Amino acid sequence: MATEYFNEMYHGDQVRPPYARLEDWMRAMPAEFRAMKQAEAEALFRRIGITFAVYGEGGDPDRLIPFDMFPRVFTQSEWRRLERGIKQRARALNAFLLDVYGRGEIIRAGRVPARLVYQNAAYERAVAGFTPPRGVYSHIVGIDLVRTGPDDFFVLEDNCRTPSGVSYMLENREIMMRMFPALFRENRIEPVDGYPGLLRRTLASVAPAKCEGEPVVAILTPGHFNSAYYEHSFLADLMGVELVEGADLFVEGGFVWMRTTEGPKRVDVIYRRIDDAYLDPLCFRPDSMLGVPGLMDVYRSGGVTIASAPGAGVADDKAIYTFVPEMIRFYLGEEPVLLNVPTWQCAKADDLNYVLDQLSELVVKEVHGSGGYGMLVGPRASKAQIEAFRARLVANPAGYIAQPTLALSTTPTFVNEGIAPRHVDLRPYCLVGERIELVPGGLTRVALTEGSLVVNSSQGGGVKDTWVLAE
Repeated sequence: MATEYFNEMYHGDQVRPPYARLEDWMRAMPAEFRAMKQAEAEALFRRIGITFAVYGEGGDPDRLIPFDMFPRVFTQSEWRRLERGIKQRARALNAFLLDVYGRGEIIRAGRVPARLVYQNAAYERAVAGFTPPRGVYSHIVGIDLVRTGPDDFFVLEDNCRTPSGVSYMLENREIMMRMFPALFRENRIEPVDGYPGLLRRTLASVAPAKCEGEPVVAILTPGHFNSAYYEHSFLADLMGVELVEGADLFVEGGFVWMRTTEGPKRVDVIYRRIDDAYLDPLCFRPDSMLGVPGLMDVYRSGGVTIASAPGAGVADDKAIYTFVPEMIRFYLGEEPVLLNVPTWQCAKADDLNYVLDQLSELVVKEVHGSGGYGMLVGPRASKAQIEAFRARLVANPAGYIAQPTLALSTTPTFVNEGIAPRHVDLRPYCLVGERIELVPGGLTRVALTEGSLVVNSSQGGGVKDTWVLAE
């Protein structure tokens, strides 16, 4: 029997209210005009350099991410609920990080197993006992959400380190407004272009205690060979801050300095887009050429803020994910607004046995995996793939979690044959500093292959503009 998927635009033959004004637009667009607009969008993306690389692959190192012109739409009331749940989750995740690098009350209370935290590869002992400014560890939280019904939203995973993709959220909107100005005149859509200003304000609000005057913010990038380099330079441009590499910074006198044509300039806040392991060769990997020697000493002495903080990754581990509802209850005394996807922890013998029995029905993910890699989508896998994954599970059960194959919602998508439903998810970007804020919208990723549930760009997914209708 075919699975029933919630179509966000249609309820039977009826158009759902949020999409009412898009039906005429869709039906009035001839195939030739659509093809012309698609080519125009691709040319714009190419011209302004919105590309990404997939490591370990040959071919085009600067690949265009597929852009679908059919927007995804939320009502104001739908968004208000999502916003409330996202902010709640961001507060709880930051409370958890502050706790596990401090007294570990949630572990003492028996709510989270100690081994999942202290034996976690993402747990950085170098910051144990340290409280960052305003107690914030994760300053940009990307919460991946999926929808399965009119009122059913689930959190798929949390991204507390350096969630990428916000440049697509901003550029998708810019390109849609340029190509279809009449559509925006006819629909009242909440703007997203305030994000760079909010991000700069958030970063400035967590300046360290030793900061004097207006905080100086810089974005630390691994360099132009990184797959997200476009985003790093794009955000630096829009925020009006410097984009630096490790070699542009040095430590002296308990502060971090930036080399400029006018001499050294002190940096107060570093929005880092490199992994913990490469931040400081004196503290982490000694062979790192990307970081700044001595950076962690300055950080721990209150001379600079690193956003997001080293060690924040322990909160977005997929085994820790299962405990976020408990964190919300423990730290906030509230019930979760947004639910987790039911999850089996393969480290538990009973869970492992169930997963091994049901492999062909489940999605299995590496605890530390990302980008759609290292995962099995049971219903779409061959027998050989399932058996190969079974062997990996038996060899290292603690390295995996499993979840049911969710009936992800679909939205209309322009494909070669015309218009067809394709599965989508959503990544809003929540900023945590003096305040917790997010712009109304996010990055909608779409699985362009018919029947596919994998939306990651590295796995062939595309992106859409995300609309929140104003009241």
